[in-house]
Amino acid sequence: MRVDIVTIFPEYLAPLELSLIGRARRAGLLEVVVHDLRDFTHDRHRTVDDAPMGGGAGMVMRPEPWGEALEHVLAQGRAALGEDAVPVLVVPAPSGEPFRQSTARELAAVPWIVLACGRYEGIDERVLVDAARRFPVRPLSLGDYVINGGEVAALVVVEAVGRLLPGVLGNAGSLEEESHEGGLLEYPVYTRPATWRELDVPPVLLSGHHGQVRRWRRDEQLRRTAARRADLVAALDVATLDGTDLTVLADLGWVPGDGGRLVRRLGTDPAAVAD
Repeated sequence: MRVDIVTIFPEYLAPLELSLIGRARRAGLLEVVVHDLRDFTHDRHRTVDDAPMGGGAGMVMRPEPWGEALEHVLAQGRAALGEDAVPVLVVPAPSGEPFRQSTARELAAVPWIVLACGRYEGIDERVLVDAARRFPVRPLSLGDYVINGGEVAALVVVEAVGRLLPGVLGNAGSLEEESHEGGLLEYPVYTRPATWRELDVPPVLLSGHHGQVRRWRRDEQLRRTAARRADLVAALDVATLDGTDLTVLADLGWVPGDGGRLVRRLGTDPAAVAD
């Protein structure tokens, strides 16, 4: 996979040289190319922003540097991947669609991503409209909050997507049991020693009975998700749950409703659900 990142702070992306993503890059599993947006300006101040049309606070990123930068990225990427290569342009923005694990899986299936890291009040909307004439554009949001720029989000996207690529994780099975796979949060994890500060590892994990361990972990996933993310429980498909799942969820106040989804039983206090 190739990832191009356009930013006014190239140094911000230095962590992508570290850990599993850095190793994947060195192994040729993932190529990350960082571009400085200011290289596509033509004044001595290397200006990338201007006042918003219609007035208002803050500054808006000008379209000209972005247009030139994306044309350069497109030409460079096609020289490497082939003239028919088409990237997906990801634009981190608080107004974008939520970035979820399912989004990361979708992006991991494409060969080329371009990340446009905005700053200030954002990028002139015409940049996105113009880009959409040539390739898919996906504004993505990390959550319902605002940060200073798209670089943090770019790090998150590259990490979340990169780790899904074949060969990046040493144990591919790790991907199957972590949070948000299968619509549930991950179960609690423990390691040695068995007792620490008078706190014991759950006995079932010491039993050596793999079936019971699997059942305990599944139950804990259900309990943790019900306690922390009611929205995920409500989105579960009842047809994917077994009888024990439904019993655990019923004890937590969730019962099958119309449309094959779960609903919270009247009178259930979500705050009373133990983690």
